[in-house]
Amino acid sequence: MSRILLAEDDNDMRRFLVKALQNAGYEVTSYDNGLSAYHRLREEPFQLLLTDIVMPEMDGIELARRASELDPDIKIMFITGFAAVALNPDSAAPKHAKVLSKPFHLRELVTEVQKMLTAA
Repeated sequence: MSRILLAEDDNDMRRFLVKALQNAGYEVTSYDNGLSAYHRLREEPFQLLLTDIVMPEMDGIELARRASELDPDIKIMFITGFAAVALNPDSAAPKHAKVLSKPFHLRELVTEVQKMLTAA
């Protein structure tokens, strides 16, 4: 079973995402800020980091950058209403990261996660 680490500061959004991904068969660990998610990444491996960009304590771009340093093979997907920030070539966002712009349908999220996790 693929393990996903979710960092999303909006409580309702986080609950919806966790439920949708668990229903699709994934093991999901979630946090409401980037710093707590980063500490968990240091403790154990995950196949996918699913993160919002704008969060307290540590933003998603910094979290993704640090996650890639810990595990160069981790897959990264940003879920954000600020896609232009993630896509900005001057940002420190990992170049292999996928961006899913809010609002999105939960089915779309699950499909994109499946694609990322099955890609070699």
